Amino acid sequence: MTTLHADGEFHSRKFLVLLLGSIGVVYGDIGTSPLYAFREALRPFVADGVVREDVVIGLISLMVWTLTIIVTFKYVLFLLRADNDGEGGTLSLLALLMKKSGSYLPVLFFAGVIGAALFIGDAMITPALSVMSALEGLKLVTPAFADYVLPMSAAIMVGLFLVQSKGTAAVSNFFGPVTVVWFLAMAWGGLIHIGDNLTILQALNPLNALWFITHAGAVGLIVLGAVFLTVTGAEALYADLGHFGRRPIQWAWFILVFPALTLNYLGQGALVLTHPEAVENPFYLLYPDWALLPIVILATMATIIASQAVITGAFSLARQAVHLGFLPRLMIKFTSETNTGQIYVPAVNGVLFIGVIVLIFSFGDSESLATAYGISVTGAMVVTTLMAHQFLRQVWGYSTLTATLLLLPLLLVEAVFLAANLLKIHDGGWVPVALAIAIMLVMWTWTRGTKYLKSKIAQSDIPLTDFIAALEKKSKHAPAIVPGTAVFLTSVPDRTPAVLLHNIKHNHVLHERNVILTVWTQDKPYVPEAERIEMQKLSDRFLRIDLTFGFMEEPNVTKALSICRKKGFKFEIMQTSFYLGRRVLVRSPNVGLPAWQERLYIALANFGIDPSDYFKLPANRVVELGEQVAI
Repeated sequence: MTTLHADGEFHSRKFLVLLLGSIGVVYGDIGTSPLYAFREALRPFVADGVVREDVVIGLISLMVWTLTIIVTFKYVLFLLRADNDGEGGTLSLLALLMKKSGSYLPVLFFAGVIGAALFIGDAMITPALSVMSALEGLKLVTPAFADYVLPMSAAIMVGLFLVQSKGTAAVSNFFGPVTVVWFLAMAWGGLIHIGDNLTILQALNPLNALWFITHAGAVGLIVLGAVFLTVTGAEALYADLGHFGRRPIQWAWFILVFPALTLNYLGQGALVLTHPEAVENPFYLLYPDWALLPIVILATMATIIASQAVITGAFSLARQAVHLGFLPRLMIKFTSETNTGQIYVPAVNGVLFIGVIVLIFSFGDSESLATAYGISVTGAMVVTTLMAHQFLRQVWGYSTLTATLLLLPLLLVEAVFLAANLLKIHDGGWVPVALAIAIMLVMWTWTRGTKYLKSKIAQSDIPLTDFIAALEKKSKHAPAIVPGTAVFLTSVPDRTPAVLLHNIKHNHVLHERNVILTVWTQDKPYVPEAERIEMQKLSDRFLRIDLTFGFMEEPNVTKALSICRKKGFKFEIMQTSFYLGRRVLVRSPNVGLPAWQERLYIALANFGIDPSDYFKLPANRVVELGEQVAI
């Protein structure tokens, strides 16, 4: 009984830690939307400092029901269940569908890549917008702070990106309690003003949201882009699933996040109905003068945390892209001994940091950047809904008609929001589109170039069985046999590795034991240890080993090979040499890829980390032999 009680207490404590962490990381982004969403949506309807009551009620109703339909129903209740062995996000969903798909694979591939590219664009814009919008509250404390908003925003971003290497757990341990206080402060700010004008409670009736959409006219379509700011961060919620798990994220939404957001938006609406002059900044004006500076400080901390949600989501997405073959190998550092979903990707961290700093100084204020924000978020959501349609059909077995009827209303809502945001292309909306196109071209180029390179190399490959048979024939040119084990890494196991051929050609030696090793990545996050290794004896001197990892796992070859002892392969690390082929890519005019894509592919190949680091090979046991390959 004592042991059971201790286990239950441990699991309860672990759940509470994950619950607190999810509030800090997963909901940090969506929790800062009240800072600017209602203000930006209301701006076009203000005439001479006066705003109509039905407009305020309609807007608040639309915001509350947008949260309900898109975040609660789509993400919290549905998509968090559409996981790939506990992992979420666009590429995780793509990997799951690729296992089930047939003729629609190219369509699914581009849908997944577009969704991933839009999300990374969102990961650059969110930190810049959130932090600037919070620091602009200092202008209400004293106008003297106006000139310091930009440098302070940049300084905060420098600090945030520097601490990423500490890991999600370390960050969330600090961020979680702060975000809880933030949500409670938002709920308090809303509660103390709802009583100012109780007619705002009519916003809880969805008919008022419908009235607004049908009566707002052309300006209403433009305003929908600002309304959608209420759900920014929902994609990060799905992408961060592997960091915390489904149940902590769901509980956090229902017991704290959703109620706090709803109360705050209702309070802002009631304040504007009673004091129309509050349209200038309805969020900060919710609070009494004595609380203004503490709230600005708390809001700044909350917006730093908001940035964390999309940054951790971008790390997860990048790792999935690497293992699925959409990006070159990147350095991935695991920051938790117990949760393999918590990682740090230095290259992605650096790219995001540069993008955020450029956006801060290019746009100059949150109002300008808010116009550029919605396209990446709405675009990613539309893509996710389209992929969810395939998920319902292929994974859960729903008929096409049932899946369509379930998701068509949601798709129409998101399509309307996307159309509203597309109207802002000329006002800065081109920025996330340009970012998404650039990222999509990178992923497409890497996938296409890798496929072309493999097909070209395969043309000159020698079948492995023919090579082994030729070696077994006695010949005066036979290589000398030397003691030890040689491991040759190759991606095409039935062909003779080029590095093996070069070793015999130049060194005229063959080891006593030779392992043809191929590392595979499954389209599921994790592979049980029992399914990790497959061995096949090819001859007295040759053995084929296949190592299989999930796309969320670290491909540690040395550790995996140590398991081979259980299957009879006497693996001694100090008597083993790992042979790697170093390909130097050079351009081949008028052949293969277009010139621009050749240059990009070669640059990406040079950007990737060394295979010995990626596969965790012992540095003092690695032998590299190079060759030039024209593409």
